[in-house]
Amino acid sequence: MTAYVALLRAVNVGGTGKLPMSELKAMCERAGFGTVSTYIASGNVVFKTRMAEARVKAALEEQLAAYAGKAVDVVVRSAGEMAAVLAANPFPKDPPNSTVAIFMDKAPPADALDRATGVRDERMCLGLREIYVSYGSGMGTSKLKIPAAAKGTARNLNTIARLAGMAAALQ
Repeated sequence: MTAYVALLRAVNVGGTGKLPMSELKAMCERAGFGTVSTYIASGNVVFKTRMAEARVKAALEEQLAAYAGKAVDVVVRSAGEMAAVLAANPFPKDPPNSTVAIFMDKAPPADALDRATGVRDERMCLGLREIYVSYGSGMGTSKLKIPAAAKGTARNLNTIARLAGMAAALQ
């Protein structure tokens, strides 16, 4: 069995996409996932399954669409991939609560950072299927927009570390 982390996009943030974590856990169990745990209320879930990543994504998105009545994007990483995202953080000296990885389904285009707008003191770096951003003055006042990451979902390094640890514990 493989341990996975699933990250839901636009759930329980900014007044959109309300989803109790108990319901998310139940959806995962109905999809056939085992040892399911959620972390904070922003759509983070860790579990084990024999399914491949693409099937995990499809099964969870199917459950979420039935619940929400609309598509909810999900990004999936294995426990090993989540640990690798954490280890690859290009800004290890920056505050982990204002440094994020924006998770995407595919590798970001090589020119993704060139197309960013509203850049002030943010630093950015491409990952394998992520874009890392360190918000110099904080996220609250940032005007940064990265068009290539529009369908992605961001998690700060504290959350990534916690999820990587939870997933590793399932292996």
